[in-house]
Amino acid sequence: MRIGLLGTGPWAQIAHAPALGGHDELDFAGVWGRRPEAAKELADRHGVRAYDDVDALLADVDAVAVALPPQVQADLAVRAARAGCHLLLDKPLAPTVEQGRAVVEAADTAGVASVVFFTTRFQPGPRDWIAEQAAVPGWFTARAQWLGAVFTSESPFATPWRREKGALWDVGPHALSVLLPVLGDVRRVTAATYGPGDTVYAVLVHDRGASSTLTLSLTAPPAAAGAAVELRGEAGVAVLPEGTDGAVPALTRAADALLAAVRTGRPHPCDASFGLRVTEILTAVQELLDGSATGAR
Repeated sequence: MRIGLLGTGPWAQIAHAPALGGHDELDFAGVWGRRPEAAKELADRHGVRAYDDVDALLADVDAVAVALPPQVQADLAVRAARAGCHLLLDKPLAPTVEQGRAVVEAADTAGVASVVFFTTRFQPGPRDWIAEQAAVPGWFTARAQWLGAVFTSESPFATPWRREKGALWDVGPHALSVLLPVLGDVRRVTAATYGPGDTVYAVLVHDRGASSTLTLSLTAPPAAAGAAVELRGEAGVAVLPEGTDGAVPALTRAADALLAAVRTGRPHPCDASFGLRVTEILTAVQELLDGSATGAR
């Protein structure tokens, strides 16, 4: 399957281009970026073509991988789906429910497959743990902490969209990607408030009766950074194992999942529809934050 890459930033350089170029079943065909000089530099590094015109790339490939800010990703994903391209997308799918819904509708109408790269879902240990815990009844509560130090260390990911949207939209999708398959969909968001920096606290009630609490930050002290999920219920306590693979192997598995969805016609659990549901929940949390007097920064 011929695949193109949309985006030239740090994530495209560190993860996407190496994963696409090293995949045995993908023909990495070319790169398009909003800065043509960056597209040429990345394309030359991997021996592929740099495209000045995104529509020309879409016409030449069967699929695209997107490594762009969510608002840009959403619009280009619609454009790619309408051109008949399968979609390997990043989280969050979109910054608004309307844009996310447009991606889902375009993919459904065109009959193209989609996979959203929620990193934890493509790490073998965490992936297997999620499947195991989803089969365990009687979970009572859960806590998920995703603490990054993007804005308290010299990180290449301190990008404008992360500064604008903060931890809720950057690491919140990771937490939800673990909680939803285990505890069920979110019935309602009951509370949300800000903490230090861009830290967000939220309380969710799930369809299966359990509640969960989220602590999300990109402004944690570097020594405190890390992710943890703990479940408590009738079976006792279960803790999410740490993912040991880097981004490239995980993204390679996401590409495998896209290929499988294309071949079988069966949607992957992390398809665009799941990405839309995550966007809907994030939006509900954001609305509480925006409307709460205690949420003022």
